[in-house]
Amino acid sequence: MGGGRTHRKSESEVTSMEQSPPRSPPRRPLYYVQSPSNHDVEKMSYGSSPAASPNHHYYLSSPIHHSRESSTSRFSASLKNPSSAPWNKLLHPQPHAASNLHHHNEDEDDDDDVVQDSGHNIRLYFCFFLLFVLLFTLFSLILWGASKSYNPNIIVKNIVFEKLNVQSGNDGSGVPTDMMSLNSTVRILYRNRGTFFGVHVTSTPFQLSYYQLNLASGQMQKFYQSRKSERKLEVMVLGYQVPLYGGVSVLGNANKENMDTVTLPLNLTFVIRSRAYILGRLVNSKFYRRITCSVTLHGKQLGKPLNLSDSCVYK
Repeated sequence: MGGGRTHRKSESEVTSMEQSPPRSPPRRPLYYVQSPSNHDVEKMSYGSSPAASPNHHYYLSSPIHHSRESSTSRFSASLKNPSSAPWNKLLHPQPHAASNLHHHNEDEDDDDDVVQDSGHNIRLYFCFFLLFVLLFTLFSLILWGASKSYNPNIIVKNIVFEKLNVQSGNDGSGVPTDMMSLNSTVRILYRNRGTFFGVHVTSTPFQLSYYQLNLASGQMQKFYQSRKSERKLEVMVLGYQVPLYGGVSVLGNANKENMDTVTLPLNLTFVIRSRAYILGRLVNSKFYRRITCSVTLHGKQLGKPLNLSDSCVYK
């Protein structure tokens, strides 16, 4: 019986040994591979063995080893969990951050569009203004050129000598000399031929002279002449007590006593200025007409009009 128990016990031990799981092989110590520092390189250059450095107790317990071990463990953890990696946040931003970035980009795009639209509007307004200036200038030049062909007509019709008197006297400084008084009237026809503008008319003083000696003068009143119209003008040309100083040789003692026998050649000169305001003060045309008329005063024709239609030169 004792043999039987021993046999059962051995069988039970064999069975328990067969049923127990095999033991895992013993774990090998972990080794960390890292690039040697400058100090380690110096040691290697003197013949130290790099293979023994991982087993060194002080090397495993050095702060550098622990820092590198923690960095390595964090790197391994980031490889196991890629979503926690810092660069993963940059590559895959959060939806809220992405939406904020999208809104920010949209705001910048809207601002850019507003700036572009305002710049485009400024350029468009400038182009319109430049086009308007060019068209207005062209239109003004056309009107100015067209107005030049409508210069006014001026005709000196006649002159009437009403009075002629010569007597002895003294000038302002007391010098004795012959003094002459002359009254006359000049009649002029002024016609504005402009079809789309009126004119403002002025003149220089009318001068009656015997060669270089002025005997009488008169001033025409300025006036406005509407388009395609005409008017008749009368200008008084007067001279009172004009000292002759012997300059008028035709007035001898005999002639002074009998004015009917006096024949005195005279020149009538004046300038008529006409200005047409086509577009207000912006566009205007100026017309100048210098007129010189030769007339002979006859003592026996006082009070009678002398025709000057063919005796005047218009420049």
